[in-house]
Amino acid sequence: MVAKDTVVEMLAKTALFGPLGEEDRRAVAQELRDSSWDQAQVVFSRGDAGRDIYLVTSGRVRLSILTSEGRELSFAHAEQGQVFGEIAVLDGGQRTADATAVTKVEALTLSKSSIVKLMETRTGLRDAVIRFLCKRVRDADQQLEGIALYPIEARLARFFLAAVRQKAGPDADGDVVLDLPISQSELALLIGASRPKVNAALALLEDQGALDRADGKFTCHIEQLEDIAGL
Repeated sequence: MVAKDTVVEMLAKTALFGPLGEEDRRAVAQELRDSSWDQAQVVFSRGDAGRDIYLVTSGRVRLSILTSEGRELSFAHAEQGQVFGEIAVLDGGQRTADATAVTKVEALTLSKSSIVKLMETRTGLRDAVIRFLCKRVRDADQQLEGIALYPIEARLARFFLAAVRQKAGPDADGDVVLDLPISQSELALLIGASRPKVNAALALLEDQGALDRADGKFTCHIEQLEDIAGL
């Protein structure tokens, strides 16, 4: 079980709950409940009713869809400190994707009834939800643009820059080391490419001095990644 003060700190770093005041975040923390899943276990499936929002406290969850041709498209991963599963809860619709534990996952869940109750009594949460959903739309537009318009090495550079900013903040500069327990197959799903092409793109990023790999860690050289990403 995660200590309440730690949970409040984690909520403060999320896009959804970060804009809230301390009192509101503590109110949210009071409603959270512990959950866990083993590696490869399904958290929810596309078409399920949205009953809970999840805050990952350890591990990694893959969010993906299966196309009519049987191809899996993984469009995001949720890891420690990140929220997922919010869309179906907030709009009352069905789950739009599958969520699967990539590793063993520990998470805190916020039920639909709890968030509705909180939104009715705390206007700050209502405003935060609106801003959060608008940001999700913008992020989705940028991801689609990246897949449609940019070569694989640029998509890969953008992926690493997004991971860097998640860890070190939007103004990260210089070199940042990432510990990403993710296979090349998973990485390929995230950027909409094949594994061999991702392997080649990783080698290209290394050759151009944008990335170093050692012992399962990636050293990201921000300026070079931004050049390749076209930012």
